[in-house]
Amino acid sequence: MNILLVDDDEVDRKLIKRALTNDVNVRNLYEVSSAIEGLKLAETGEFDVLLLDYMMPEIDGIEMVIEIRSRPNLGETAIIMMSSSEDEELALSCLHAGAQDFITKKEITSSKLKRSLLQAKKRFEMEKKLHDSFCQVRELAEKDSLTGLSNRYHFEDALKVSINNNKRSNDIIALLFLDLDHFKNINDTYGHEMGDMFLKEVAKRTNQCLRGNELFARLGGDEFAILLTGLKNDNDATTVARRIIKALGKTIVINENQLQCGVSIGIALYPNDADSAETLKKYADIAMYRAKKEGRNQLCYFEPLMQQQFSRNFQIETQLKESIKQNDFELHYQPVISTSNKKMIGVEALIRWPNCPFICYPDEFIPVAEQSRIIEEIGEWVLETGIKQLSLWQTKFGDEFTMAINISAIQLESKNLISTIKKTLKAYNVPSKLLILELTETALLVQDESNRMQINELCKLGCKLALDDFGTGFSSLSHLVNFPITTVKIDKSLLPTSDKETRHLSIVKGITKMVNTIGLHIIAEGVETEYQYELCKQLEISELQGYFFDKAMPSDELERKWLFSNPS
Repeated sequence: MNILLVDDDEVDRKLIKRALTNDVNVRNLYEVSSAIEGLKLAETGEFDVLLLDYMMPEIDGIEMVIEIRSRPNLGETAIIMMSSSEDEELALSCLHAGAQDFITKKEITSSKLKRSLLQAKKRFEMEKKLHDSFCQVRELAEKDSLTGLSNRYHFEDALKVSINNNKRSNDIIALLFLDLDHFKNINDTYGHEMGDMFLKEVAKRTNQCLRGNELFARLGGDEFAILLTGLKNDNDATTVARRIIKALGKTIVINENQLQCGVSIGIALYPNDADSAETLKKYADIAMYRAKKEGRNQLCYFEPLMQQQFSRNFQIETQLKESIKQNDFELHYQPVISTSNKKMIGVEALIRWPNCPFICYPDEFIPVAEQSRIIEEIGEWVLETGIKQLSLWQTKFGDEFTMAINISAIQLESKNLISTIKKTLKAYNVPSKLLILELTETALLVQDESNRMQINELCKLGCKLALDDFGTGFSSLSHLVNFPITTVKIDKSLLPTSDKETRHLSIVKGITKMVNTIGLHIIAEGVETEYQYELCKQLEISELQGYFFDKAMPSDELERKWLFSNPS
């Protein structure tokens, strides 16, 4: 193998060269004394392993690793970090940055260095395979197959990231929702093949109206979206929208057929109109429908009605505080089913609010609870209630099945989370291995050392950690590498309903293959049909949830239907 040695200390370089003198695996050894020289040589891609000193002038070793790993294909080189320091935190930082191994200079011997080279090379080859597999899956997941534009999933992720990155600046983000006027007439008159060709031309003409740094996506059908960032005033969005309306107002000729179809555009602004991605999308959608209602082929800005939404959230927050005092919540339990025999092997605990004086579902009150941090109290109640119920079932039925409980990003920040779980498990004599804690990708995106320590402590407790809704968020491969995740839950939106949904089918196959490759457990959510059950069985997804088996239900109903009868 070809080795590149980067170390500013000549004495240390000689030591390392002596250690490698009799290594038959080393074909060529190149040496430089600075990270800048190393980066230039690394660009050739001719090195199998990079031996890199941490402490160097100008650019240190970690900065060099980050630079290399940011390149296509991860830089094509395995990296071993070296240091005179024996600090474990430094070693972890090097590995987190993208190195495959860390070795202290005091430990360097011929045999240890040889073993480290071989292990680092092998680890990198495995990581490269995972990375390539993930890139293929991500390409399928992020691109619209017809137009080549970003799809809805990628667009929504990018919108969230843009808003999070923009919170410290005074720039404006504009979200444009586009809907073609009377597109159905083209499909009905000329057929879907002609309609697809028309959509491609629409995408092409719209792209020509953009500067090139905007995100342009097809959300589905004849609906498109454009994300404009870094704007200094509202007129920038108006200019782009008018340019698009003018371009799409011109006749489009396809196979000698002259086709015409205008566009209605709705625009919402951050932070002027909304303070979150979900709200911004909702307001842009409302504005787009208003543009259609007012005559089509025009643009319309959202007119804020923020007081109405504020009042609703305030009402929910006030009632949540009262309901915590009155113990008005309930837990329902959805069976987790073994694919092989259709028997229940676990449950997921899901909160319900049946005594709320107005209709309010978890999708609405949970975000309010998180924003107001009431979720910490609710979360403790869920843990207490769920673990207590699991203990009762263990005593009553004796079977060792698991219980999954959702942990929000806000809960993960709480200093009391670990002690609460440990105390509750001990109080009800429940083995920690039976508790599955479901984390969202939002929680894992917080690059904070205390957050990472919390997750590692949960793992040390013996609890299993599951990554929920995989495939709908950022779905970064680094989550599966950097955190002790044991289970991946594939979101129900990715499950195809028939073989005709080839795109969904390819994505699910790619995800399951990737997850199985790295030896993680897989659960498919939202299984609702015989077809989906058979597909999951074929893909070797071992556990399932969904209405095909049963909905979430109160504990006594679950006992009657699943624990007493134990259906096969």
